[in-house]
Amino acid sequence: MHRRSPRIVRRLAKRLASSAALVLLAAASGAAGAAATAAPAHAETGTYRQVTGFGSNPGNLQMYEYVPAGLPSGAPLVVALHGCTQSADDYYGHSGWPKYADLWKFAVVFPQTSTSNNIQKCFQWFDPAKDARGGTEASSIVQMVSYAEQQHGSDPHRVFLTGLSAGGGMTADLLAAYPDVFAGGAVDSGLPAQCATSLTAASGCQMNNQNLTPAQWGDKVRNSHPGYTGPWPRVAIWQGTADYTVYPVNATELRDQWTNVWGISQTPSSTQSLPGGTTQSVYNDAHGKPAVEVYSISGMGHGLAVDPGSGADQCGSTGAYFLDAICSTSYTAKFWGLDGSSGTDPGDPGDPGDPGGWTPQCFTATNYAQVTAGRAHTSGGYTYANGSNQNMGLYNVFVTHTLKETSEGYYVISDSGC
Repeated sequence: MHRRSPRIVRRLAKRLASSAALVLLAAASGAAGAAATAAPAHAETGTYRQVTGFGSNPGNLQMYEYVPAGLPSGAPLVVALHGCTQSADDYYGHSGWPKYADLWKFAVVFPQTSTSNNIQKCFQWFDPAKDARGGTEASSIVQMVSYAEQQHGSDPHRVFLTGLSAGGGMTADLLAAYPDVFAGGAVDSGLPAQCATSLTAASGCQMNNQNLTPAQWGDKVRNSHPGYTGPWPRVAIWQGTADYTVYPVNATELRDQWTNVWGISQTPSSTQSLPGGTTQSVYNDAHGKPAVEVYSISGMGHGLAVDPGSGADQCGSTGAYFLDAICSTSYTAKFWGLDGSSGTDPGDPGDPGDPGGWTPQCFTATNYAQVTAGRAHTSGGYTYANGSNQNMGLYNVFVTHTLKETSEGYYVISDSGC
C-alpha cells in the first residue's frame, strides 16, 4: 500500500484547515437538506409567496413574504433570515412568525440565498463585500424592505430584523450597517457584528473568545455607518448554553457590543426566569426602557428556540435546528412592541423622535437637495428622511417635501407646514 509522504500529509491538513470555517458554517444553522418543511402550527389566514422584481438585487437573493389577511397600512415589518443549508420555506414553516403576523398584523419578509452564492447557502456575514453598508447581499435585503414598504404601506419606523446562526451573524451586521432602516433586531445563536471579515476568520469567531473590550466591540458597530449617532436598534440575543457550533461566548460579546453602543452598563438592570430553562437579562437605556435583552437557555444546543402548542406564548414546530424549549419568536415580538405594547414605537418616552426641549426647524426642498444637505438618504432609488426613515418617494429633483427637524438629526415629513 502506497504511503503518503509527510509533505503531502501536511499539504492535505492545510487544505482541510482552510475549509474548516465553511464546514462549521454548514453546521451552524441549517435544517438538514433532507428535512421537509413542516406544516404551519396554526391555521394561517394570509398569503405566503415568492416576490420577484423587488429591485436590482445585487446580492442575487430571493424574496418570499407572508402577508396576513386584513393587513392595515402603517403596520410593522419583520425580516427573518434563515441559516446555512436552510431555505425561506424552512423558516416560514418552523419559526412561528406567521402565527404572530396573523395575530398582531404585520408582514414578514423571508430572504433566501442559494448555492450559487455560497455552497452551503449561508448568508455571508464574514465578507465585507456582502454584509457591509452598500454590500451586495445587504443591499438586496434593504431593497426587499423598500419594496414591502411601498407595496404594503409598512411603517418605516417599525422595521425589525431577526436571523438564525449565519442569518444571525448577518442580522448583527445589518443592524450595524443600517441602523437607519431597522428599529430592532434579534440574533439567534449568532455572532457579533463584524466579528469576522474573511472566511478563514469565521470559525475563530464561532468558537473562541475574541478578547475585545466592550468599546472595541462597539466600535465595530459605529464604524459600520460612520457619522451616524442614533437612534440605535434595540437588540434581543438568544443563546443555548450547550451550543458547540456558535459558542455561548458570542452572546456575551453581543451583549458587550450593543450595550456599549447604547452607552449603558454590561450589568443587567433585571433578570428573571422564563419557561424552558431560560434566563432573561434586561439592560435598560437611560430612560428605563429595555435596549438590550439576553436570553440564555440552559442545556439547549445550536438552533432557534420554539415551543409547539396552541398557547399564547407557544409557537413553531420542531425540526433540525428548531429546538423545543421556549417560543423565542413570541418574546422577541413583544420586546419589539409588535403586540401593541410600547416596544419601539415612535413617540415613546426617550425616543429620539420626541421633541423635548428642541425647537423644530423646517426645510422645504427637492428630494435630491434634502439628501445633498444631509437631511435624508437614499436606498433602492427611494429617498428616506434621516432619523424617522419615512419614505419620501423617488430620489430626484421632481419631488419636493418639507422636512421638520424634531430633534437633532431627526427629520419627519411635514408638508402641511412647520
